[in-house]
Amino acid sequence: MQKLLKLTPWAIAVVAAWSLGFVYNVYYGGELSWLRWMYWEKMSLASQVENSPRLLVLGGSGAHHSLDSDVLSEKLGIPVLNMGLDGPVGLNVILPSILKAVRPGDIVLLIPEDLILLDEDGLLERSAPFGVAIGRPGLGGIPPLQLAETVWMQGVPSLRPITKSAVDLAEKGRLTGYYSDPLTERGDPTTVKNRQGKWWQWTINESISPHAVERIEQFRQEVEAKDATLILSLPWVYASQDENTLSNMQDITKKLSKIAPLVYDENDYNLKTDSSLFADTHHHLVFAARKLRAEQLAEQLKPVINTVQSEQ
Repeated sequence: MQKLLKLTPWAIAVVAAWSLGFVYNVYYGGELSWLRWMYWEKMSLASQVENSPRLLVLGGSGAHHSLDSDVLSEKLGIPVLNMGLDGPVGLNVILPSILKAVRPGDIVLLIPEDLILLDEDGLLERSAPFGVAIGRPGLGGIPPLQLAETVWMQGVPSLRPITKSAVDLAEKGRLTGYYSDPLTERGDPTTVKNRQGKWWQWTINESISPHAVERIEQFRQEVEAKDATLILSLPWVYASQDENTLSNMQDITKKLSKIAPLVYDENDYNLKTDSSLFADTHHHLVFAARKLRAEQLAEQLKPVINTVQSEQ
């Protein structure tokens, strides 16, 4: 008994330290906390738009950082909400986390970048942490052992983010992160992050995984069960148009088009060779390119949406 009493202060200290780390990582300060904030902000924005039909744009950061939703809304004549999140959250978690926002009559536009199309099980490094952060632990079918490890690790912040936060407090008087910038009322990011290093063209060396095909097909059924419609689009990517990449893109488009209507530039499969269109990654666009992308996407979507509405 005395040994247990001696250990009590240590146990209290460990629990307190873990709790502080969890609050930092999940609620305020760590990158996961900003992703969590962005998700809830987008869900709140979606709940405030009552007009139907709405266009909900889903995907990873390649959707979040690639659209001017005001332009898209103006061209289509319907409300548009950018619900794009972060690719490493994974297909298995991105889709069900946004599904709850879908209403009857909505048009859901999924823009899956190759990171989540090629993944073999739909779970990536932020899948489990994101589910924990939004209060839905295990979302996407996270294995129990992995979930337990994830919960524990959220209370253990690493040195690098702690150092960054200390610098933020000293220089800016507040904590910041990759996803901490304000959003527009349509869910678009209000800033552009510029690339510091040299550009190189992306290559796509594989086709879509069987799991991604199966999960997107399941998502189409889930969307239709809500009396909504799923449309797919390829993202804009700064990439090579080499033979192997084009062959894989051809196969990807063939398989995706069997699931739901697919819109893309048939001349280049949305593979762009002008790096000036892109911001800090091969999938993120500068403001001018977001407008161009929105204008092109609107023209591609109009006939599909008209067909959908005429069939309702």
